[in-house]
Amino acid sequence: MIVKDISFASVEDNILYDENLFECAETGLGGETLRFWEMPSFCIVLGRVSKEPLEVKKDEAAKDDVNIVRRMSGGGTVLLGPGCLNYSLILSFADRPELKDIKKSYEYILGNICDSFQNIGIKAEFEPLSDMAIGARKFSGNAQWRKKKFMLHHGTILYDFPIEKTERYLKMPPEEPPYRRGRSHSEFLCNAGAKAAEIKKAIEKAFTAKQAVGHTLSAPYR
Repeated sequence: MIVKDISFASVEDNILYDENLFECAETGLGGETLRFWEMPSFCIVLGRVSKEPLEVKKDEAAKDDVNIVRRMSGGGTVLLGPGCLNYSLILSFADRPELKDIKKSYEYILGNICDSFQNIGIKAEFEPLSDMAIGARKFSGNAQWRKKKFMLHHGTILYDFPIEKTERYLKMPPEEPPYRRGRSHSEFLCNAGAKAAEIKKAIEKAFTAKQAVGHTLSAPYR
């Protein structure tokens, strides 16, 4: 697996770079990749089917010149910026056939990251469908985009993020996981409690060690 730690100033360029890496893998010009990146300024990224009027406080975003863009993967709307680490995994279905099932793939990938985080003092837990949390407070949201041979799994990890910014720019989501229980962004979100460098090493270890992805799946989803 190739590991890249490269960020661009614009969110559009960062999203496009992931898409290019994904396309190269799918067409045989690349392979499995782990990439880290971070935005130097705040921006809002909509999921593929997110509805901007329902999820974004457009007046506040416009007032503060916060850019709004859309990605190709699913999942909800997120606020990115300093203190929020983004990671992207391009994974092969041929090498990891267990990832073909979407729901199980989240448990498989995020379970491995949670296991690795224990070694750096982050008591992370997988929260279905696609979150990582500490004490039922979310610090990581994730989404996927799939093609025939490869999948792109990417996520955000809050490590030193001003949570109050999320309150300012994002509305309450139209859909929420059961464990959120209607809590506001400030009540629901938290930072991971480790430095970015430690988090990067832990994720890299989870996917480049000899055992690769070794998290044990729980019972099938109903």
